[in-house]
Amino acid sequence: MTTYRAPLRDIQFLLRDVFHAQELFAGMPDTAEVTDDLITAILQEAGKIAEGLLAPINQSGDREGCHYDDGVVTTAAGFKAAFKAYAEGGWVGLTGDTHYGGQGMPKMLSAVIEEMAFAANSSFALYAILNTGATLTLSQHGSEQLKARYLPKMYEGRWAGTMCLTEPHAGTDLGIIKTKAIPNGDDTYCISGTKIFITAGEHDLTENIVHLVLAKLPDAPAGPRGISLFLVPKFLIDDAGEITSELNNVRCGSIEHKMGIRASATCVMNFDSAKGFLVGELNQGLSHMFTMMNYERLSMGLQGNGLADSSYQIAVDYAKERIQGRAPRGAQQEDQDADPILVHPDVRRMLLTMRANILAGRALSLYAASQLDKTRFHPDPAARKQAEQLVALLIPVQKAYCSDRGFEACVLGQQVLGGHGYIAEWGLEQNVRDARIAQIYEGANGIQALDLMGRKTVRSNGELLQVLLLEMDEFVESQQDVAAMQVYLQVFEESKRRLIEVTEKVISRASDNPDEVGAASYAYMELMGLTLYCFMWQRILAASIAAKDSASADMDYCDGLIKTGEFFIKRLLPRAKSLAEEIANGADSLMAMTEEQF
Repeated sequence: MTTYRAPLRDIQFLLRDVFHAQELFAGMPDTAEVTDDLITAILQEAGKIAEGLLAPINQSGDREGCHYDDGVVTTAAGFKAAFKAYAEGGWVGLTGDTHYGGQGMPKMLSAVIEEMAFAANSSFALYAILNTGATLTLSQHGSEQLKARYLPKMYEGRWAGTMCLTEPHAGTDLGIIKTKAIPNGDDTYCISGTKIFITAGEHDLTENIVHLVLAKLPDAPAGPRGISLFLVPKFLIDDAGEITSELNNVRCGSIEHKMGIRASATCVMNFDSAKGFLVGELNQGLSHMFTMMNYERLSMGLQGNGLADSSYQIAVDYAKERIQGRAPRGAQQEDQDADPILVHPDVRRMLLTMRANILAGRALSLYAASQLDKTRFHPDPAARKQAEQLVALLIPVQKAYCSDRGFEACVLGQQVLGGHGYIAEWGLEQNVRDARIAQIYEGANGIQALDLMGRKTVRSNGELLQVLLLEMDEFVESQQDVAAMQVYLQVFEESKRRLIEVTEKVISRASDNPDEVGAASYAYMELMGLTLYCFMWQRILAASIAAKDSASADMDYCDGLIKTGEFFIKRLLPRAKSLAEEIANGADSLMAMTEEQF
């Protein structure tokens, strides 16, 4: 059976040859010290952590799950020791603010480290990633006092963070939350309410847990404009910044019994007049929380991609070793009773679909992460603004499309193994279960699609898309003198034109029929995802062609990338035509039936 292998070669090729990450980092003063040698060293160590520390407790953690006893949650065997080692290695504070003990590393680097962690052990990865998102939000919106008190220990991994949004009656529609914040007359608030589906809401991995909680003051404006953000620690801390023995009326009511990510504690959290501290400005909580949510949504796409890569590794190794039947062109191993199943076209279809989408999904995640880095580190305000626009457009696609393709890849990998894929010890059935949640949490993929089609496209009259198209046009222009790229660029231009035409059609129709936005949204997200994957493959193909001309070229590796890219263009990209036709057919058939007819 396959043991997880960190895909360092593919990752380094994307960072170095496709995105020229070191050049980007060198152009931003706060990341100038992130050299190619440092990137390589960090990735190699992260790969060892994923392979040697996280992967060995993945299946055992899934079998054992978390334990709940009267408000106390205990994690699966090995998780506490692994988290301690992970924190001591500096991985928890990798991207943190250097003024408070973080290492200030760029998101491009942490993104691929997250992907490896998700591939090796998704349940474990969630504990660390929730903390990263919480610290980012606190560092950008918290007061100096809150940052000084909480960030150093959260970066050390002694304390961990969560985000508490969802309530039993309020999931996507956060404007109707009922959690209340009553001013105490000083700089604190009394927080009361119940939050559900809180990842890492209670556990035994750290000394303290720092909750970021959305709540409303009694006189707050109605709807989402009245939401504020509060920091509510599990244990209160003293003036020296150390935890006291005083619990803060924050209690875990129960943990969920789930389809997957079973070693991740998903909690019901009850806040009963708990002391909270305002983060940022009153009634600006939702916009502050979006700082965290954009990063977490990127992480969910990375989860899908990581589990897809884990599944691909298992499936491709199995396909090379499992002998069944003869190749259509005749026996390939005449000394054996049968040939490896890799000779069969349909097995290759599944494996190539997995690999083509994994590479494109990883590239799209890095592209989105590079824009997040520009918004944070770039010295030019114009560059930061353009990056913010791209982040707004890219994140819903990256979250939804990568997690959809990730789940699909896990199912395909299971199918390659046949009956063995259904058996627990091979790991595929766990990957399928673990990957499924990435399509649901941090905003279900249908909501991501609606956000993309509605707010990010129709309401902006396609303005954000124009920023992306400019990036695409600049790339195409840079490749005009590369003869080997012209056949690929022609296909890419067709894909761009199709996306533009569909966008214009939906914007036009939506002015007369608001149902057109929702009717088109999911297919439009998939069309945008396919087009972006095509864009990523153009960049990978260009880098592969250029790399083949270098003196140190690994010709076989580059040739494999080119062949995978050609498979994507010829076998996967044509689905864009049917998506465009689906969108063109409009909302009528969706909305025609009455409620009673369902």
